[in-house]
Amino acid sequence: MAEKLLEIRKMTVGFVTDKGLVKATDQISIAVDKGQTVCLVGESGSGKSVTSLAIMRLIEYAGGIVVEGNIKFNGQDLAAAKQEEMRKIRGDRIAMIFQDPMSALNPVFTVGEQIAESLRLHQNKSPQEAMKMAIELLKLVGIPAPEIRVKQYPHELSGGMCQRIVIAIALACNPELLIADEPTTALDVTVQAQILDLLRKLQAELGMSILLITHDMGVAAEMADRIAVMYAGAIVEEGSVEEIFDHPSHPYTVGLLQSIPGFEGERGGELHTIRGSIPPIGQLPTGCRFNPRCPHAMDICRSQEPPSFMVADDHPAACWLFQDKPVQADDKDEVRQA
Repeated sequence: MAEKLLEIRKMTVGFVTDKGLVKATDQISIAVDKGQTVCLVGESGSGKSVTSLAIMRLIEYAGGIVVEGNIKFNGQDLAAAKQEEMRKIRGDRIAMIFQDPMSALNPVFTVGEQIAESLRLHQNKSPQEAMKMAIELLKLVGIPAPEIRVKQYPHELSGGMCQRIVIAIALACNPELLIADEPTTALDVTVQAQILDLLRKLQAELGMSILLITHDMGVAAEMADRIAVMYAGAIVEEGSVEEIFDHPSHPYTVGLLQSIPGFEGERGGELHTIRGSIPPIGQLPTGCRFNPRCPHAMDICRSQEPPSFMVADDHPAACWLFQDKPVQADDKDEVRQA
């Protein structure tokens, strides 16, 4: 049995507003095994980035709090850790690639100084040693002429190079877990492919685990061992990449897959879309949160939120269409009878 590196159990993240606490995620559970890539997929506004920031405990700097649940990392509960402890873990044992490389990099420091900072902080390297290692990291992520690039500022580099710099910073201390939040969103198609190839290569070489956040099911198919589908702050379906693509069960997952050009039939046909839009935070519908957009919505969907039913081995889906299936173990105490 694979050893779990990260295990999130029933985590709720909220933001305190003048109208009270507003939940951004609602009792989500995700696990990442050692050496595994798990993709968290869903539309913008589903709570994916909030989840990643909560794991790193950076959500508190954005006005959010972990209301309940556990975030176990190698057995340690990060949700209960003090920020002093988290500062030792962030950038060292857990690293993150942020969405926009240009905003993630500091424009007033050279890229070499930004890579060397974590080496000095977490590994007690001297400035000379840290800069030498920064050059080696630039070589590792495929940047040409690293001895020159290490002295340049972010505005002197292309978007693809800046993304590689962000990856180099994340990998500086050889983390056990890499969280990649939409790492290819702002890049053109050819550079996207290069970045994904780079992540696969580095994972094979370094043996790290990856939690990849994306809205692109094509990226998930290429990268993932396991996929968790997120909608409006909740995990609605989870399974191996083969199960999700061969046997999608939740209507939202089916809609995401049908929205891929050429996924079904020949290219050139009408592109399928999911009607409506994701509900704003704090304004969820009664019952299943997907019911206003779902083509299969029933009366029970509009009145009761479904638990996760086991549609196949290790493949839960939170949809009343599968109410004749066994309920996932964690949800048994929460099932309300129709």
